[in-house]
Amino acid sequence: MKVLFNQLFDYNFYCNRKLIEKCVALDEVPEKSRVLFSHILNAHHIWNHRVLQKPSTFDVWQEHPLGNWQDIHYENQRTSFEIVTNADDFEKRVEYETTEGRVFANDLKDILFHIINHSTHHRGQILMDFRSNGMDPDQLDYIFYRR
Repeated sequence: MKVLFNQLFDYNFYCNRKLIEKCVALDEVPEKSRVLFSHILNAHHIWNHRVLQKPSTFDVWQEHPLGNWQDIHYENQRTSFEIVTNADDFEKRVEYETTEGRVFANDLKDILFHIINHSTHHRGQILMDFRSNGMDPDQLDYIFYRR
């Protein structure tokens, strides 16, 4: 399980890094893409902190300046790799409180998969936003990454 999650977080890291590089190279990042990428960063941070039972320092839709994206992204990834490395039971239930104040519990493996899947979902929205703004987005499908 550790090997699989490390591969998936490597993929997530690669894709987010590619998007950051693309955005840095643009004269202007479309607003929707800025909002969605900040949300990706925030959600990843929030889920990491839920697993670690620590308070989050970001709000779900808090926007970050482009210049901060890389640092937040690296910290998110470092923390996720640490969680995976230190996990001794991926079936372990993690209890957490949502941003609405509701309490739930999910298996660690499901939370880790959610982080990756959530990021993939919103990256797809960003790529569509790029296209609608006349930009040609990079190919970020998992199979292309693995080739």
